[in-house]
Order: sequence, then structure tokens, then C-alpha cells
Amino acid sequence: MKMIIKNGRVLDPSQGLDEILDICVNDGVIDAVGRDLSIQNAEVIDATGLWVAPGLVDIHVHLRQPGYEYKETIESGTHAAVVGGFTSVACMANTNPVCDNTAVVGDILAAARAAGWAKVYPIGAVSEGLAGEDLSEIGAMAHAGCVAFSDDGKPVASGRLMRLAMVYAHQFGKKIISHAEDLAQVAGGVMNEGDTATRMGLKGTTRAAEESMIARDLILSQTLNIPVHIAHVSTRGGVALIREAKARGTMVTAETAPHYLTATDSLCENYDTNAKVNPPLRTEDDCQALMQGLLDGTIDCIACDHAPHHADEKLVEFDLAASGISGIETSLALSHRACVEEGGATPLQWINWMSTAPARVFDLPAGTLRTGAAADITLINPNAPWEIDVTRFVSKGHNNPFHGQRVGAVAAVTIVDGKLLYRRP
Repeated sequence: MKMIIKNGRVLDPSQGLDEILDICVNDGVIDAVGRDLSIQNAEVIDATGLWVAPGLVDIHVHLRQPGYEYKETIESGTHAAVVGGFTSVACMANTNPVCDNTAVVGDILAAARAAGWAKVYPIGAVSEGLAGEDLSEIGAMAHAGCVAFSDDGKPVASGRLMRLAMVYAHQFGKKIISHAEDLAQVAGGVMNEGDTATRMGLKGTTRAAEESMIARDLILSQTLNIPVHIAHVSTRGGVALIREAKARGTMVTAETAPHYLTATDSLCENYDTNAKVNPPLRTEDDCQALMQGLLDGTIDCIACDHAPHHADEKLVEFDLAASGISGIETSLALSHRACVEEGGATPLQWINWMSTAPARVFDLPAGTLRTGAAADITLINPNAPWEIDVTRFVSKGHNNPFHGQRVGAVAAVTIVDGKLLYRRP
């Protein structure tokens, strides 16, 4: 299949491109990037007024399959990803059965191929059954297709086990992802510890629960001289710890999520359980620190931590509600608002955080528009105001606290391996 994308603003951080260009696609790969290109018998996409970017990449999503298909399936989750502008996603291991062996890895990859939407890269569990006791089959799972390892949803409480996991995974060129949370310090907290929690009469979670575990894993990384990736950073203190570690030469990468850039714990007022997330929404000061962390390179990328839940798991008391936001379909719009519209980032910087940088973190074959690369391309309309409506989500999860908010950017076209899988109506 041949395709040519004409007259778009090509934004490719992997090449430092930011100019009006054409892109030719042939047999699923990028054939040429330049001015005034032509190709016979090709589908023509007029990208005038649109940004043409490497397909967006999210390295932190929960697709729930196997075991929790009532929340999400690989088919529905990857379809939602494409609607959100994402061509590649990495899925976490907290399924049932847990993704701690090659059989589950194979099942996930087979289901993704059958779905035919976004590409899926499995993340394997650090420990068997996420129990935090014995290492999972890290080597075998790396060979089977896992791109990283994490007990995300639970911390690796044992420093000894974390050390062993980092050493073992490093032998296969893979990173451990740190879900930084000291459960003893969380002690039943359900939202950010502060004025809002006090007014609401809810038990707060100290930011030290996150920051102390970040510090532990940074120390391990520096001691071992082995890379580590810090998931969903949410605090000013966490940013400072990572910044200082990078200055010392520690091989650390880090992500934050759109909701930590654009929302505070005030969103929990009225006991809106859709705003309950782990780590919790923090303060405006933390939002600003995270934005600065992106701008100065402390935080490497944005990942939405897509966590779909059934309505029954949110329509309960705040203390009992499941944590998580179904965010793959709003990540583009919310992060664009936080970074470009309000945060002072250039479009090229933002595309880097949403595509090129996350691909680089786990060495994925994505995040570039270079000639010969897979034709994974996202066309973005940066000036298309729309209202977030969870009832129209493709994802099974409608648990999103931004319902009804007006946003200003949207995925216009999503192309995977040269196939046009989504065009915004």
C-alpha cells in the first residue's frame, strides 16, 4: 500500500525536524521525507494545518488482559490507544494470571496481533505473582518479548530483591521500572496528605512514601552502575532527587503522567473517586516542578498510566474505590494543554516526551520518521477544541475525572505500519 502525507508540519525529534514537508509511505515503511514529493497510485492525505509526528508511544498502560477483561481487553485498549494517537504501548504485568512467565507473554503478543490496532510491548513482573518474594523468569521473558520488568501496582519492598532484579535484568539489556511507594508510610492513605484531605476528612498519603523509595532505587542504580526507570513521578521532591542523581551520573530515566501535570488534589473534592489515583494527585507546586523537570531533562517522558476500571469499582466510598484513571484517549489533549499551551514547551519538545523519548527509554523500534522506519505516524490537530466525554470512550474504562473539560488538541489521523487505522470524524 502506498500513501503520501502532504503539506504537514513534520515534527521529528529524532532528526530535529520542524518544517513543512511531505512523507511517502510504501509497504508499511517510510520511503521518503522531503519537499514536493510525489508517488503514483498512492492514497493522498492532506495534512495542511496539522502536525505530523512519529506515532505516539506510551510506556505505561494497563490492558488488564488476561483475567480482568471486564475492565479492559487488549482489543479495546489498543483500539482506544489508536483513537488517542498512540501507535505503540507497553503494558504492565498486573494481570491474572500475572505476566511472570513466557506463556502469558506469548498470549499477550498473540492477542495484540489479532486485534490489529496499536503495537503492544509486554512488561514482565519482577517477582512471581507480584508477591515480592522470588524473582520471576526474567531471562526467559526477555527472550519472549518483554521490554522491561515491573511489579507496578505494587512496590518491590525488599531492597535485596530489587538489587537482584536490576542485576539480572541488566544481563539481558532490560530495565527495572520502580513503582516507588513505601506501603508502611502510606498506611492506608487514600489521597495526598494536605489541606484538601483534612477538609474532606480523608486519610492522607505522605509524599515521603514516594520519595524515600525513589531515593532507595537511585542509590541502588548508582551503586550498581545499572539503569533504572522511575514510574509516575508526582512530587517536587521526587524531581529534585532524580535531578541530583542525574547530575552525579546515575543512569536513571523517569516519567510523569498528564494528570500530574494538569490537576491537583482539589479534583478530589466532592469525593470524586475518578480522581483517586496512585500516587495521588498532589499540589500546584508539584505540577510546576514536574513541568520544569520535563523542560530541563530531569523527567524524560510522559506516560499516561492508563488504568481502566469497571464503574462498580469507582461507584463506592472514596476509601474503598479502586485507584486509577482511564487516560489513553485524553493523554494527548491534556499533556498538550499542560506542556505547550500553558507550560512553555515547544511542539518539538512535547512530541519528544510523547514519542521519541519513551521509545528510547526501552529501546523500542518507534519514535522516528527516518527513512526506512516503520510507518507509525500520528497527525495532530493542535487547534481543534473539543469536550472530553467519557461516554464516547472506546476504552471500557470510563473512569476519568476530566469529563466535561474543554481541551484544544486531538489526534486527527493514526497510521500503524502504513495502515490508516483511525481518522477523526
